[in-house]
Amino acid sequence: MLKVVVIGSGNVAQHLIAVFKEAKGVELVQVFARNPEKLTHLLEPQKVTDSADSIKEADIYIISVTDDAIAQVSSSLPFSGKLVVHTSGSVAMEQLDSKNRRGVFYPLQTFSKNKEVDFSIIPLCLESERNEDYHILEQLANQITKSVYNISSQQRKALHVAAVFVSNFANHMYAIGSDICQQNDIPFDILKPLILETADKILYLDPVKAQTGPAVRNDRQTIEKHLDFITDEKQKEIYKLITQSIQNVKKL
Repeated sequence: MLKVVVIGSGNVAQHLIAVFKEAKGVELVQVFARNPEKLTHLLEPQKVTDSADSIKEADIYIISVTDDAIAQVSSSLPFSGKLVVHTSGSVAMEQLDSKNRRGVFYPLQTFSKNKEVDFSIIPLCLESERNEDYHILEQLANQITKSVYNISSQQRKALHVAAVFVSNFANHMYAIGSDICQQNDIPFDILKPLILETADKILYLDPVKAQTGPAVRNDRQTIEKHLDFITDEKQKEIYKLITQSIQNVKKL
């Protein structure tokens, strides 16, 4: 039974708390949070502390706070020689204080407070300084997911950039599409089957091969009609840039 302390109370921390509570091979010993009131719906009060000096003994301490706070939180921990990891996609393992054994426990997923996720399919990207610590992290990861990867800090940096493109930027495209629908009195729900089908296709096809639309067909007449229709100059520039990017990829 692996004993775990989670440090933090944000979205990722809350999802980890929820899944650790249910994992058979994990004992969630405690949560250390500066804002313990955020966790009242998840844990009984005696499981939460806002005092670093009261942090209990555990096998793994998981820091799940904002990227900017990771270094400060790790340096403020009142112990040394323990396995301390963070959950960030963009912060190097070396940002953790070297007084403890360092590692990374990064779940590659977008988390929202009020939406449950199936943790068993979420990729967990692991990294550690020592082989024996990696095996501990792997043991913990295998308790909550079927998808575990050994990913270096450099690979994780690349993965995080790729994730921004496929998740954050893609979602912004939905926001633009929604805005265009609203301006023309069209329910955004009409586009949802198209969004789902587009996402589903890349489970079976390479994204380049799955590409459709006027840009990949070089349908200049349609492209010009779209550009004439778009009144927002920023949206027009985005349309031009992405159209050109699609056409450049197809020329490779």
